[in-house]
Amino acid sequence: MKPIRIPFRRTTTLGLTAATLLIQGTLSVQATGQSNREALAAAVAAPTLEVTVNSHQDGPVQADNDLTLREAIELVNGTLSTEALSEAEQTQITVLADNARSAIAFDLPSSAPIELVDVLPDIQRPGLTIDGTTQSGYDSTLSATAEIAIPIPVVALTPAPDVEVFRGLTIVADEVTVRGLSLYGFTAEHRATAVTPPADILIANPTPPLHTREDQPVANYAQFYDEATAPQGVVIEDNWLGIPPSETPPEQTSAFGVSVFNSQGALIRRNRISHHDGSGIITGYRAKNLEVAENIIVANGFAGMPDGIRLEGNVDNSHIHGNLMCGNDGGGIFMFKPDGAVTIANNDIKFNGQRLRRAAIYVMGNDHEIRDNTITNQKGSGVVVTAFNRDGGASQSQRNLILNNQFNNLEGLSIDLNTRRHTDVQDFQRGDGPNPKRNSHHRRQETGNAAINAPEFLSAEFPIINGQVTLDGIADPGSTVDLYLTQGAATDYGPLNQPFATVSVNEQGQFSYATADLQPGDTITAIATDPQYGTSEPARNGVVRSLENLNTPLAELRSPSLTDGVAMPVCITPPAPSVAVVPPPEPEVPQPLRLEVPRNIHFGLDQAQISPETAAVLDQIAAVLQAHPTLVVDLHGHTDSRASVAYNQDLALRRARNAREYLMQQGIDPARMTIRSLGETQLLVSETNREDYARNRRVEFVFSDVRGVDITFVNQETDLQIEP
Repeated sequence: MKPIRIPFRRTTTLGLTAATLLIQGTLSVQATGQSNREALAAAVAAPTLEVTVNSHQDGPVQADNDLTLREAIELVNGTLSTEALSEAEQTQITVLADNARSAIAFDLPSSAPIELVDVLPDIQRPGLTIDGTTQSGYDSTLSATAEIAIPIPVVALTPAPDVEVFRGLTIVADEVTVRGLSLYGFTAEHRATAVTPPADILIANPTPPLHTREDQPVANYAQFYDEATAPQGVVIEDNWLGIPPSETPPEQTSAFGVSVFNSQGALIRRNRISHHDGSGIITGYRAKNLEVAENIIVANGFAGMPDGIRLEGNVDNSHIHGNLMCGNDGGGIFMFKPDGAVTIANNDIKFNGQRLRRAAIYVMGNDHEIRDNTITNQKGSGVVVTAFNRDGGASQSQRNLILNNQFNNLEGLSIDLNTRRHTDVQDFQRGDGPNPKRNSHHRRQETGNAAINAPEFLSAEFPIINGQVTLDGIADPGSTVDLYLTQGAATDYGPLNQPFATVSVNEQGQFSYATADLQPGDTITAIATDPQYGTSEPARNGVVRSLENLNTPLAELRSPSLTDGVAMPVCITPPAPSVAVVPPPEPEVPQPLRLEVPRNIHFGLDQAQISPETAAVLDQIAAVLQAHPTLVVDLHGHTDSRASVAYNQDLALRRARNAREYLMQQGIDPARMTIRSLGETQLLVSETNREDYARNRRVEFVFSDVRGVDITFVNQETDLQIEP
């Protein structure tokens, strides 16, 4: 089992030699910036070329029969002359008309990956396309996923064995397109670091600064603060990031997928982004006009920033739409004190929070729009809007509109407005629960969306009279109220399952809606939206009554028009076969499962790696999960009582994480597995001898079935690891 990496170490876009010289003090920052500007000028002035890569090799530029990707990048950058190459290599180069776009194509002899031995040169040629779809064997009609069709790449980039390469591609020029590639295994475990993180792809200005702290200004990095230096119009499309073309989880996971460190108008669309230690997409200093569309962002955040997408810096006028975000270790989208407004629409966000219970969408800042998303099976709230204070000024996070979304099966409110009075970590990740009614103007300053009041129904029960029911309530004057059907009980707050009407609130703070479309037993909730302050938390539910259900307890009523919300814990599925398939028979009523399922594995003293004996037990568990796709499992990591509480908490987490990673290698969907660290808090036995210590060093598997049936478990000790 490979060691766990924490991808918070950050590195520069400088080549290794330049970075080393800077650290040693023998190369000035100013000289580096000057040489980079000269290189950009040379790239613009270089002839327009189409270069075909025909070698999997990497290494120093040399005249031989093989043209490498490194040589191709230097050719289009204008830093390598064709005369320095052999005649055989020159046949792979075509000079194009000046008004054409430079391109790097591929004609590789096999499907083996290009194994890099060092970081590739920055891509400095404006208008360049790096096009993996040109490789023989690429089929744009073949997709491994039914949810969003993303063709399977043929050309792959990864570090050579036993070589650490912290980045795949670095883009510092305008209008660059990267298409049809697989990039995986790019991380930095031991390198001295600075600002920009290791990633499959980085988009940044030329020579990003070694730091961005305002208390340490660097005059020669004025280009960094100038918007004109941010690459514009970069397109990242139809790539697999973090995943080999074989779809098997890589032995070496990348730190991040796409790092948009400094850009304007970048487009990230139809990419499959999975298996990163950190987030699938992160932004840094500037990512204005960013568009993230129709990506599959699954199973990210194993060891660091846990969310599918993390937004910070200037992200004004950015749009995130049409994406699938599933099985990530935190939320789907996490905003940290961003500048500017973001629109988040039409995304499918489900089964996230597998390691850290977080909101599906965590919002900081003003004027964001969150519309028409489906948010389900989240181990946390749906949308959290949290107040914060920037630089001692007025409270932020207001005028955020959260409309027409559908929520289901959450461990919190559909919409939760955090107050700054609640400052525990869980409050700022999961939400802090229903707010009391606003009782002071100070609440406007300390609560998300300025503490707009949730609507209140005048009664918990609405009778059907002459076939019609009237829903009456109160809300902040000047707001509008969206009414929802909910599966929640009448004593709950939501969830906001299905919107069905919008009504206005009059100057007296009253609203009313009459309809003949509701059925007895329907449970109702609502949210209010004020254009000056944003959208509220959900109202306490109400229920529609008829003479037939007058005596039914409120807590037992559910909307009959809604499904029960049970969903198969699957992130992605293969495309449907092209031939007609006989539909399966109606499922039988589920019976309790009588399975001999091992429910625990064990570890050595101060160890988190999987032993061969433990791997055999995990193979049994994987076989059961593969045979029964309705099973889900919580992996609870435990330790013995020795060492500190904090150390044991981390050790237990690593044990659970490694067990899950092993099962993922066996093809178990990440949406089916949640990990928890319990450290030394739940010892299995009293520790009187070495065997008892070994029994406490464990991961326990808590199985359940989404259909609600019972399962039989067995404890096992075949892999017990007793210390010497």
